[in-house]
Amino acid sequence: MSSFIVPHIMHHGPGSLAQLKSIKGKKAVIVTGAGSMRRLGYIDKTQALLKEAGIASAVFDGVEADPSVETVRRGFEFFKQEKPDIIIGLGGCSAIDAAKAMWIFYEYPESTFEEICVPFAVKPLRNKAKFIAIPSTSGTGTEVTCCAVITDREAGTKYPIVTYEICPDIAIVDGELAAGMPASVTANTGMDALSHDAEAFVATLATPYTDALAKESVLMVFENLPKAMADGKNIDVRQKMHDASCMAGMSFSNALLGIIHSMSHQVGGTFGVPHGRSNAILMPNVIRYNSKATKKYEILADLFGKKSAEDFAQLCDGLRQQVGIEKTYKEYGIDAKQWAEKIDQMTAHAMADPCTGANPRKPTAAEIKKIYQCCYDGTIVDF
Repeated sequence: MSSFIVPHIMHHGPGSLAQLKSIKGKKAVIVTGAGSMRRLGYIDKTQALLKEAGIASAVFDGVEADPSVETVRRGFEFFKQEKPDIIIGLGGCSAIDAAKAMWIFYEYPESTFEEICVPFAVKPLRNKAKFIAIPSTSGTGTEVTCCAVITDREAGTKYPIVTYEICPDIAIVDGELAAGMPASVTANTGMDALSHDAEAFVATLATPYTDALAKESVLMVFENLPKAMADGKNIDVRQKMHDASCMAGMSFSNALLGIIHSMSHQVGGTFGVPHGRSNAILMPNVIRYNSKATKKYEILADLFGKKSAEDFAQLCDGLRQQVGIEKTYKEYGIDAKQWAEKIDQMTAHAMADPCTGANPRKPTAAEIKKIYQCCYDGTIVDF
């Protein structure tokens, strides 16, 4: 038996932010980032729409990229003060992921971070508040997923929180909010969406439901990401990338992911490499590694008139190059000595990451370390 879990309601299309006027509640807290949503006017617009619905609101802003344990704790304290019955994550994935974690602590103040990072251990939510996710970037699909990623900077790692309890109640997928994304963020987030498709499609929990979403999303990313890079103000293209990201999110939230993500979490936590950028560097070699255990990459290759897993790996590598992402971690600028000092720690954390469990090929620590080194040096994985 399998389950397929997505938000209760998804509004999508340009202008769908206006659906906030139809929601019910008394007090909302909007969790957002360090400035773009305010600068572009979307905080004011969100608060105005809530006011039309008769809902008071307060803003917790300043969530950083790769939100930290400390930020989550500050947000939880803000929630205790404001007592919302609606929580809105507005902006990039960092804001929405942070809001999800704050929500858990708001409902269960006695919880510890160690407890909520155990996969599927979070107790039932919605006793105090419901959750609305409104993304401004087209990559993580966090508006429809059971996941949030929080960074522990002291430990140098990222902690995925995995529980269907934090799948939002309402997702608003409005491509107009993505028009302000810079080219580098467009590239990083677009390749993140592709990595979700590539991993969900071969994950051990994949089903025909998740496969259909992943396949269509792959086609949409390859067609529209270069266009979004060329003309970020094209709302039609932005909406298609927003939809592709959301579809990838629905797919991986139910099929789960694999070692692209478990390895990338550690590189991001240790060296600060943007998540989607790191995924793009890892993706071709992980496809090659996993191809020894699955034939499903051939299905993705066939979407483009190609035949083999290697063909699909090269297509992903070509898109990486087209959007201006480095081929290796060395090219990105990570010092060789620092890499050597941290690779064993990253390997251990990647092996323990929840995403590793759904990978189609069960890796050893030695294999993870070797893949890391290949992706640092630019060597093709052939084992």
